[in-house]
Order: sequence, then C-alpha cells, then structure tokens
Amino acid sequence: MPFDFRRFDIYRKVPKDLTQPTYTGAIISICCCLFILFLFLSELTGFITTEVVNELYVDDPDKDSGGKIDVSLNISLPNLHCELVGLDIQDEMGRHEVGHIDNSMKIPLNNGAGCRFEGQFSINKVQNIHGAFNALGGADRLTSNPLASHDYILKIVPTVYEDKSGKQRYSYQYTVANKEYVAYSHTGRIIPAIWFRYDLSPITVKYTERRQPLYRFITTICAIIGGTFTVAGILDSCIFTASEAWKKIQLGKMH
Repeated sequence: MPFDFRRFDIYRKVPKDLTQPTYTGAIISICCCLFILFLFLSELTGFITTEVVNELYVDDPDKDSGGKIDVSLNISLPNLHCELVGLDIQDEMGRHEVGHIDNSMKIPLNNGAGCRFEGQFSINKVQNIHGAFNALGGADRLTSNPLASHDYILKIVPTVYEDKSGKQRYSYQYTVANKEYVAYSHTGRIIPAIWFRYDLSPITVKYTERRQPLYRFITTICAIIGGTFTVAGILDSCIFTASEAWKKIQLGKMH
C-alpha cells in the first residue's frame, strides 16, 4: 500500500454539501472580519510608530569633556555704553575672574548709546555632558526698570537621547527663573548687573527610541486572528445549537 502523505493533514476539509450557511453565521463572520481588520490596523500603527522610553539615573555619560560647560552670550543693552559693559565669572570651584575678555566682543548700538556683548567661555560643572542650551533665547527686558539688576537662575538637567541606531546625542533640559531688583548698599545704589546662576542636577535623563520587534508583531497578529475566529466560532455554534433546539421545541408543540 503506497504511503499517503495527506494523512499528516490536521486541517481536514469538509465537503460543501455537508455544510449549512446561516444568516447568523454570515453576520458573525462579517463582524469578525471587521474586528480583525480594526485590530490589525491598530497593531500595524503601533509597530510603525517609534516609542520613546525615558529613564533616570545618576551617572556621567561623557567622562572626557574636562568638566566644562561651553556658554555663549549674546546680549543687547540699548541704553548702556560699551565701556561700562564687562563680564565676571565665578563658580563654586573657586574660580573668580573679573573682566573676562577672551573670545568676547562689544558692538556699539544706537550711535554708541547702547552695546551688544558677544562672548564664549567655559564654566566648571559636576557632570560632564556635551551639549548646548538656549534658555534665554529671545528674552526681552526693554520695558523693565533701566536701573534694575536681573538675576537668572538656570536649573539644568543633563539629557541623553539615543536613536534607533544606537547613536547618542547629549544636551540639556532646563527651567529658568528671573528676578528683577534695584540693588543698594550703604554707599547708595549699586550699578545694575545681569547675573546668570546655574544649578546642574546630578540626575541624568535618558530618552531611548524603540520599535516593536517584528516577531512580536507577527505573534500578536496571529493571536488576534486565531483568537477572534475561535471566539466567533464558539459564539456561532452556541447560537446555532440554541436555534436548532428552539425549532425542535416548536415542532414538538405543534405535534
């Protein structure tokens, strides 16, 4: 007797003339297909969309920057002569530099009545992360008291962003608080100043781009199709059985 490979078929086919279509089965089948299509599109959208996961940790993601933060200043002072503008740098590491002039430039404004100060310098920090922040970009204080000093407090959180390829970018998130006041001493009013105070958080925030693996997407789709058809089959079978039982009861009453 020749070997019949078809005996391994676990999905045996039922002849069409042995099946019975019903209106209930048709309705359930259409609803089942629509439900599967809806879930498939939802899962496909989630598979295509990149998810960004964030985490917090205490670490130094870049240990080779020399413990410095690069700072760029571009300030326009429309009512202050350039000869009165200067830059002092002070930090908690013991640095106190008065009249910093390296990599700085003063540009007269308003026919010499004002001044724009541009400068670049480095300040000490506890965390070492390459990046840049522009917390005060576009800030306008022209309507404030011309005799007032301005105190800007920068709360800086080091941030690492890692894309799907594993490439990391280093930057900062920040909040800014501003205080405006007229300063006095025992000798009288103090010359107005602009203070930039920074507070670097020891906590680093990391954002990582992730995409759902292909195998998980395929597994989910198979579970959706199989589960939906199974539940729909059970529901159709229950309705059909109940319908046939009801018909038999009605026939019994007629006899």
